[in-house]
Amino acid sequence: MKNLLILGAGTAGTMMLNKLARTLDPSEWHLTIVDKDENHYYQPGFLFIPFGIYEKERVVRPKRDFFPDGVEAIFAEVERIEPADNTVVLTDGRHLPYDVLIVATGTTPRPEETPGLKGPLWYQDIFDFYTYEGASALADKLATWEGGRLVINLAETIFKCPIAPLEFAFLADSFFTEKGIRDKVEILYVTPLSGAFTKPKASAILGDLMEEKRIHVVSDFYLMEVDNDEKKLISYDGHEVRFDLLVSIPVNMGADMVENSEMGDDDDLNFIPTDKHTLQARDYDNIFVIGDATNVPTSKAGSVAHFEGDILLKNILHHIHGEPLTAEFDGHANCFIETGFGKAALIDFNYDVEPLPGKFPYPVVGPMSLLKETRANHLGKLAFEWAYWHMLLTGKHIPVSTELSMRGKEVDPVA
Repeated sequence: MKNLLILGAGTAGTMMLNKLARTLDPSEWHLTIVDKDENHYYQPGFLFIPFGIYEKERVVRPKRDFFPDGVEAIFAEVERIEPADNTVVLTDGRHLPYDVLIVATGTTPRPEETPGLKGPLWYQDIFDFYTYEGASALADKLATWEGGRLVINLAETIFKCPIAPLEFAFLADSFFTEKGIRDKVEILYVTPLSGAFTKPKASAILGDLMEEKRIHVVSDFYLMEVDNDEKKLISYDGHEVRFDLLVSIPVNMGADMVENSEMGDDDDLNFIPTDKHTLQARDYDNIFVIGDATNVPTSKAGSVAHFEGDILLKNILHHIHGEPLTAEFDGHANCFIETGFGKAALIDFNYDVEPLPGKFPYPVVGPMSLLKETRANHLGKLAFEWAYWHMLLTGKHIPVSTELSMRGKEVDPVA
């Protein structure tokens, strides 16, 4: 009996467990998944909790509900991987052998990495919304907050779901408008990027939306520290931004066990060097990496994990059969962007193609529009919740091409 071990039972790990359970012969392969947390969180729902759109209980379900029969689930923390011995060591001292290992340990916010961020004002006037606790605490704050300067700050450029801070800004504009206090709220979007987003066409359109909604973008701001006494952000070049309420997107890092295993990348962020096409760990033939745990140059988002999953399944089977890893991931990502007032935009891109306008997933009929605010896009975002619980996590087929399709996209003519 051979062992296939998955570290991490979040979106990517659970999805792969289900795909593999349906594919591998149970008489030949023993499947094990390891995670320290027994609860599964629908993380896209964290965005909606602060504004009262979702109740916090809505986004939590037991992880076991999504594990297939016949697999072993271990709820414990991983201390390290020992690749030379094909073994994973848990913090309780147990050793788990593997023939094939999938690392799906994700990324988490690390506010303690920025001096002053997790200081006396943490969960008083400074919040994150990328955690269940942070989103819930922020909901309580916004329910009674009467206005002032709201600052949304990106501490770094690499973090999960890179469009969520933009969505938060747009939903805040909608939320305060509907409460009748928008004129009492100044919204600043403070980012180390040169614009609202990383991709030029999308950044231009999203920047226009920011201006239209009176959200001031402070670009090229590299956060050094947070002064809790003076309630201000201080950049490395001495620039200061005052706040009354700070919503932070902290530094994101991979799991500590990556550092303990000496497998991390050169940025000291605990992301594992991964072949961006095959999803094989760069230095280990029988280790594969998926989702936010990788250092591949695309968004850390659920859609990416979904598209990676089909490629990873094929390449694991190739590896098992001693064949070349011929399946290639193209960096495909797509994301809905809530823009408030019951509308949303949509972007679809990969390693080589930036977000373009057009229709999705079908030319002409759509029904969704790319780089455009529509009601249909908003409904698509809401519908994704059902698809997430019932299709994505369970590894079922979702009728969207794994590879980026140019159908329906409006490409600039070559001069």
